[in-house]
Amino acid sequence: MHPTDRDRIVLAAVVFTVLFSQLLLYPGIATLVEALGADADAGTSPFAATELDASMWFLVAEFVGYVTFVGIWGVLSDVTGRRTPFVVAGALAGAVGYATLAVVPAIGSLSFDAVLVVRFFQGAMTIGAFSLTITMLMDLEGGHGRNMGAAGIAIGLGAALGAPIGGQLTGLSPVAPLFAAAALLVVVGTLVATLEDRAPETRRTPRALLEGVRRRPTLSIPYAFGFVDRMTAGFFALVGTLYFQATFGVDAATTGLLLACFFAPFALLQYPLGMLSDRIGRTIPIVVGSLCYGGGILLVGAAPSVLTAALAMILVGVLGALVSPATMALVTDLADDRERGVAMAGFNVAGSLGFLGGFLVGGVVAGRYGYDPAFLVVGGLEIAIAVVAVPAFLKLGLESSDAVERGDPNA
Repeated sequence: MHPTDRDRIVLAAVVFTVLFSQLLLYPGIATLVEALGADADAGTSPFAATELDASMWFLVAEFVGYVTFVGIWGVLSDVTGRRTPFVVAGALAGAVGYATLAVVPAIGSLSFDAVLVVRFFQGAMTIGAFSLTITMLMDLEGGHGRNMGAAGIAIGLGAALGAPIGGQLTGLSPVAPLFAAAALLVVVGTLVATLEDRAPETRRTPRALLEGVRRRPTLSIPYAFGFVDRMTAGFFALVGTLYFQATFGVDAATTGLLLACFFAPFALLQYPLGMLSDRIGRTIPIVVGSLCYGGGILLVGAAPSVLTAALAMILVGVLGALVSPATMALVTDLADDRERGVAMAGFNVAGSLGFLGGFLVGGVVAGRYGYDPAFLVVGGLEIAIAVVAVPAFLKLGLESSDAVERGDPNA
């Protein structure tokens, strides 16, 4: 096997492991926050007033850590010309965060507000491992769509398997997913330590690095799509989970299987559809795919039964697999080789803000107005961003991946 192909497989496995560990927590989120003291602090903490509030803020705390630190990890990597040591450090520190949360019920002395602080730290560390591993995939040869398709299939498989397995682990113990996540991140640190660091050797000052990214305004296009796409994922992770349980009366294990109906096709089709975007360009997968993706979300909210909801989730997964690798590949197309860490960090900032938006917007709208308006808002936003972006794609000629891979910062 060629060293590049081997490293692509290992890096994809690392991305899979990080996302798998994250999604382990989602199906049993309501039970988990109760075990971490949300019920006990319901009368004193504004973050634990209701089950929905506690679940929402537990997820939000992690993504606030993501947003706060992902740019720092990217700058450190590009300035030093190194990726591997930062991925290892982020993975091991994230494992400490997960393990600390896991022992909270046994300790019994942390308030839920303090739990959220630990959750913030865990997210701040984990995003370093996640974002820079994808950046290491960007550094590989072999085609941007292929490399980002490998990242996408890893993300999707991690989420697809993490949700149902997390539901099963929750049945054993509410904190079992936390112990599993801690162990998996130790594995991540060990795997990455064995890989060649292919980061460009040229070092730049942080100011020059950020100025280089600023001169590439077209990066805002994949960032915008990344924001909205991740918003839908955050929406399903929180509101979708509670919606399925409240509407259809299913348990955590069945909820995990419903989430897997989305994530399985989303994962398995990313690699071939990423390669497809290398051939036909990024416009059709991103713009047309997003329009249909938004419509699929509306179908999930309108589904009258568990079976039809599962079928709609499968459709949404297929469409998401069309959009996701092409969007990440577009970041690689547009970014300078020496600015990939910061460029991908920017994409992950947008994505993390999107997850936060999915939690907050979805949670607030569902809490105040019900689930139907929440699905309408999120699905409508996905359709709107595609419509708004059409002129930009046509004006800048982004329908051709070859055009942007030449590295013109204004193309």
